[in-house]
Amino acid sequence: MVGSIAINKIDAESAKMIDLAQKMWDTPETAYNEVNACKWTAEILKEYGFEVTVGAFNLPTCVVGRYGSGHPVIGLLGELDALPGLSQKVQTTKEAVCEGAPGQGCGHNLLNVACLAGAIGVKEEMEKTGMAGTIIFYGCPAEEVLTGKVFMAREGAFNELDACFAWHGNAFNMTANSVSNGLNSAIFHFKGRTAHAGGDPHNGRSALDAAELMSVGANYLREHVTSDIRIHYSYKEAGTAPNIVPDKAAVWYYVRGLSRENIENTYDRLVKVAEGAAHMTETELEIEFLGGCYNTMPCTYMSKLATEAMNEIGVPTYTEEELKFADELNHNSPRFEALQNDPVLKNGPIYNIVKPYEWDTTVGGGSTDVADVMAICPTTMIRTATYNYAAPGHSWQIAACAGMSIGYKGMLFGAKACAVSALKMFADPKHLEEAKKEWNQLMAGRTYKCPIPKEIPIPQPVAK
Repeated sequence: MVGSIAINKIDAESAKMIDLAQKMWDTPETAYNEVNACKWTAEILKEYGFEVTVGAFNLPTCVVGRYGSGHPVIGLLGELDALPGLSQKVQTTKEAVCEGAPGQGCGHNLLNVACLAGAIGVKEEMEKTGMAGTIIFYGCPAEEVLTGKVFMAREGAFNELDACFAWHGNAFNMTANSVSNGLNSAIFHFKGRTAHAGGDPHNGRSALDAAELMSVGANYLREHVTSDIRIHYSYKEAGTAPNIVPDKAAVWYYVRGLSRENIENTYDRLVKVAEGAAHMTETELEIEFLGGCYNTMPCTYMSKLATEAMNEIGVPTYTEEELKFADELNHNSPRFEALQNDPVLKNGPIYNIVKPYEWDTTVGGGSTDVADVMAICPTTMIRTATYNYAAPGHSWQIAACAGMSIGYKGMLFGAKACAVSALKMFADPKHLEEAKKEWNQLMAGRTYKCPIPKEIPIPQPVAK
């Protein structure tokens, strides 16, 4: 079987891979601050004979490892960042390791290691069989703020790829079968003039008035956008006391949609709304554009190939202790009542089959910067079960499972699925031909245009 050497290698190195995942769980680092995760990943890559670049593509916490030469060139996408405020102990009730600290509530400690172990397995099989081509592992920062891979793409990171695989922990064992939204993100800062709100109001120019008028205008705008568009906002700054006319206010907006064209059109109109609010209130406007990303375009051919690989490998088995842990988490989940009659949940607290591939016409409400890689080359995402079935997304339950054996079993299964899927594409040129044919149809003659302009600087790690 294609991939058998890789699977054996991943099994042989599993203790070392789990150790790295545990270190990342113990030391969670937020977007652009993944200094330790980057260093530890680079050390592993060097140990296994990869050509390693730290600070790749001008991102200080981006690490890249490559092996081989020539085409095909296939990438595996790791991610390094944790989520703020999701510190959690490995237990079935909510309790932080350190209150307010970051935690692995999206399981990126597992994500990074699954793709890293997958790359190690691929390299082993390429060496042993003399297989031609290049495997590249990308340790990517800042997925949670949706800009890490976008900055990397701006710097040309993925231009040489023929195809790419991503992996993510999930409640299911499945491959990407639907689309999720692209996004623009910006903070609108208004600057006015302070005054005594009771005794001297005519001399004040309220920045808060401007922010609120922008919100009124944005809410009217919602009626006149395409049906895929979503607009969300949150106030970052809104004054200090009622008797002081606020001279500073800031509101943070997301514009999501299913095409860059619709996102950019709506964002441009939102900017005009903000400019109008500033004009009405005689305040100044400064726009802090934080970045954007594409909508996902998973390659169905590659998804089917990866589903086939997962079925060949076989799903993990779980101990009674692991099943009990997951069952208790399910009962403590806010989703449990709605899911308790779900036939999948009746089959066990952890998903224990490979979900048959079927295209899902529903649209995922979230976003990911993996989408930008999908707009550059054929790409899909593999998902394996790393937490209890009823766990909410970005939750303490996911963080708990990411620091113990349930998460590690799903991680290693994911590593094997990535390795076998990539090796199938190396071994048989028809797979890449079919994937590229589909990708060309999806792109329909369009080319990738990075959503982040060149003048936006790459964020730097915060000094401790």
